[in-house]
Amino acid sequence: MNHHLVKPDSKVKLGEINANDCGKWEGKKEEAKLRLSELTVKLDQLQEILYAEHKHKVLILVQGLDGGGKDGTIRAVFEGVNPQGVRVANFKAPTSTELDHDYLWRVHTEVPAKGEIVVFNRSHYEDVLIVRVHDLVSQSVWEKRYQHILEFERMLTDEGTLILKFCLYIDQEEQKKRLLERLADPTKQWKFNPNDLQERKLWNQYMLAYEIMLNKTSTEFAPWYLIPANHNWYRNFVIASVIVDKLESLNMQYPAISGDIEAYKKEIQAS
Repeated sequence: MNHHLVKPDSKVKLGEINANDCGKWEGKKEEAKLRLSELTVKLDQLQEILYAEHKHKVLILVQGLDGGGKDGTIRAVFEGVNPQGVRVANFKAPTSTELDHDYLWRVHTEVPAKGEIVVFNRSHYEDVLIVRVHDLVSQSVWEKRYQHILEFERMLTDEGTLILKFCLYIDQEEQKKRLLERLADPTKQWKFNPNDLQERKLWNQYMLAYEIMLNKTSTEFAPWYLIPANHNWYRNFVIASVIVDKLESLNMQYPAISGDIEAYKKEIQAS
């Protein structure tokens, strides 16, 4: 799945990305869905070892426009994982208390501890996306944040955190389709926000903000994966594949028990 990796200092142009791209899995939807089921089982096993070993920390960011499928991605990929070791942090509009602190304060309080996977639904990148598009702070302020974020993520990785960042890309036509589907389905209408209509009018501004974010903040230590997300099955399969591959690369092991196992057995049998 490395062809979705945004290489450091690359020049991503979202207008050149095919949001319908399924790579070599074109026409293999059922096979990919079956593989996803296998990956979620493997992810559950890896998460258990991660939790038991209590050594590594894993931070997964899911970022994307309205209708991009952030909630669906998290639900599909982590469906079978033990909730004891996985936590989802949602970043919506900051509260008054959060605004009284620096913009990374609320983020730092949510980063994973040893043995934990934390999934960010949206993230600190909102502070160079919506903040930039809506001029919530001056350019002189948000321009500095790219470097702040790089330094923040560098610190986390230096302290033993594996960071994986996924940007879900749908095209404008697919977003329209999904917004209309929300309005047509009573079980999904609660997800619709009239503000989405105003945000949609700012599509080009968001595309520019996302391009700059991807180009400035994809690094060797905290890379972005730009995921074509018009097809939910492919989006979920790719993200699960990357996560499993990266967790396997940690070479995690169950910790060995201390003491004499045979003596413990004898004591239990005699009790």
